[in-house]
Amino acid sequence: MFYLIGLGLGDVKDITVKGLEVIRRCTRVYLEAYTSVLTVGKEALEEFYGRELLLADRDMVEQAADEILKGADVSDVAFLVVGDPFGATTHSDLVLRAVNAGIQYHVIHNASILNAVGCCGLQLYNFGETVSIVFWTDSWKPESFYDKIKRNREMGMHTLCLLDIKVKEQSTENLMRGRKIYEPPRFMTVAQAAEQLLEIVENRREQGEKLAITEETVCVGLARVGSDNQAIRAGSLREMASSDLGGPLHSMLITGHLHPLEVDMLKLFSDPE
Repeated sequence: MFYLIGLGLGDVKDITVKGLEVIRRCTRVYLEAYTSVLTVGKEALEEFYGRELLLADRDMVEQAADEILKGADVSDVAFLVVGDPFGATTHSDLVLRAVNAGIQYHVIHNASILNAVGCCGLQLYNFGETVSIVFWTDSWKPESFYDKIKRNREMGMHTLCLLDIKVKEQSTENLMRGRKIYEPPRFMTVAQAAEQLLEIVENRREQGEKLAITEETVCVGLARVGSDNQAIRAGSLREMASSDLGGPLHSMLITGHLHPLEVDMLKLFSDPE
């Protein structure tokens, strides 16, 4: 059997009992290490699970998936994912590869940011399309996520913004030269995401476009959701740009139409004024 197992959002103990039982009996256990990260390291997971974990980076998952699935038709192999296994579409590809190879698969779900985001008080059924905000560079500043936020806002829906992480990334020079030298990990903060959004707002204003959001739009910043030291901050987009929510991982919400109950909840996480 090939198992896809969600690890939850916080620490080693967020694994389900069912998931832990499977991990401890598998022949090989892979830890997906690029779509998200836990607040603890690989070593802590190995100590708690009592198993060696094989790190599966983007290259392995996308280019050597057959190696991960090898032998799963005659023994148990597990693939561990932070949050829920289907929070990233890459893992659907693993399922399809397993099926095509005649390998049975089983999914063990867990909490992900897609549902845990309700901790701030916004009602989950009022959310529209989720967007990803990527790190800009000097020569690449995509704005497509703003247009999705705009569509959600036009329908009165909230938007969950998943913020970029860069793990085991190569510089352009090292990539072109074929050198396996990787940049230090980077995790986008709420402040960085808000700064990019503010720049887009100003660009669209200069173009005479009707704005979907402004500097005063109510937003919510979240950090380390599911951990003992999670942080939630509600305020304007401008305030988000100067917020400091500590270490990764961060997410940000752009509100749509707010129900009075949602407003009362957000007040718990904002300045009195």
